Amino acid sequence: MKHLPLGIVVLLSSGCTQPPMSQTSTDATALPGRQVITDGGLVSEIASIKLIDNHAHPLRVVGVGEAADEDFDVLRCPDEPGILPWMRLREDNVENIGAWRMLFGYPHNDMSQAHVRELADAKTKVMREQSERYPTWVLDQLGIETMLANRVTMGRGLSAPRFRWVSFVDPLMVPLDNRIARQRDPLHAYVYESEESQLRQYLAESRLPALPGGFEEYLAKLVTATLERHKSGGAVAVKFEAAYLRALDFASSSKMRAAQVYARYVHGGVPPAPDYKELQDYLFWYISSEAGRLGLAVHFHTGPGCGSHFSLEDSNPLQLEAAFNDETLRHTNFVLVHGGYPFTKEVAYLLSKPNVYADFSAQTFLLSARELSEVLRNWLGWNPEKILFGSDAAPGSLELGWEEEAWQTVGTARSALAMALTGMLNDGEITRERASQLARMVLRENAMKLYKLSSH
Repeated sequence: MKHLPLGIVVLLSSGCTQPPMSQTSTDATALPGRQVITDGGLVSEIASIKLIDNHAHPLRVVGVGEAADEDFDVLRCPDEPGILPWMRLREDNVENIGAWRMLFGYPHNDMSQAHVRELADAKTKVMREQSERYPTWVLDQLGIETMLANRVTMGRGLSAPRFRWVSFVDPLMVPLDNRIARQRDPLHAYVYESEESQLRQYLAESRLPALPGGFEEYLAKLVTATLERHKSGGAVAVKFEAAYLRALDFASSSKMRAAQVYARYVHGGVPPAPDYKELQDYLFWYISSEAGRLGLAVHFHTGPGCGSHFSLEDSNPLQLEAAFNDETLRHTNFVLVHGGYPFTKEVAYLLSKPNVYADFSAQTFLLSARELSEVLRNWLGWNPEKILFGSDAAPGSLELGWEEEAWQTVGTARSALAMALTGMLNDGEITRERASQLARMVLRENAMKLYKLSSH
């Protein structure tokens, strides 16, 4: 996200800023074009639930004179002229005023240049006062008990039990010459460069001066060693951003054939795309199997990605069905991050697989609360035990960072869930007691069970 242009002035009336939860009533129904009304008691219950955030990119604390935190993701959104952020992530979104008010005591109803400077000063003051406790302080303000931090490394202020690490594994799938993939379009040139750089880091951490010459050694000394190091470093899951690199159509591949491809090209030469795919397909299976052995969930980016060259078709979660049906991977739990939007009804079906879960991160800022409530109501009718809250809060500018995005997404999620459950309650699909139970499951209990977390 780019820095807020201080010349933008958006004047609001006193009551225009969106509150964290919707207005409520127990006897009204939703009509087209009108505000959705939710059960007041249910809204209060949902507002009090301490959240487990399945997916976010918080920043570590950086001291004066230290380099900026660059470890919040392996991949960054490419800076393309003329490409604007999604609507609710834009810098003039008036919802951000609500975040500023709640977090930093912002007293104004506009985004004028002078007032935003005041906000930046007030936020910097809080960050300085809270020091290493600042990330935890943010969670406290938002009612988040635990945030899963999808980062290259953790760091100051991001310690367990409030923050849990989700590391990246895509670099382990690109050991050969990636020239063919790089030539596909500017996005692939950019993301493969980032993944190759991270692979070099994993080699250094594994104390390997270069790629092992043999495939067995590559699997043992780099892939398994990296996963075990992340596990011992506190990781509860690993993440594939593979949809940025290739389609999610991972197929069955033999170890013998993968080893042949690796041996032929590890010392040079450009592997043909079909050969490289066979190697990557096997590496996906091996990484997922090893993650399951270690008790690590496997997260997948699904649905939209940033960059005008991103292929939505490549990220369709239905392409993963063969992997989910593989009996040898049934000991591995998979999580569809972002819930595969817009393929949400397909995801509802995939939740029927015994080891498949989905969060609705990113949908919390791509969609309005009303639109998200429709997705959640559909999912709740299939497998409510598999639904996880996620924010996808990520850093932008000082004025609009992961904190403001988390505030917005928490409010959207709570409101959407209240709408969905109220509708089910009014239609006689669930009891009041069941509505409360489902709210707790979605916002915290499902994640606690999946990651074996304890309350604190």
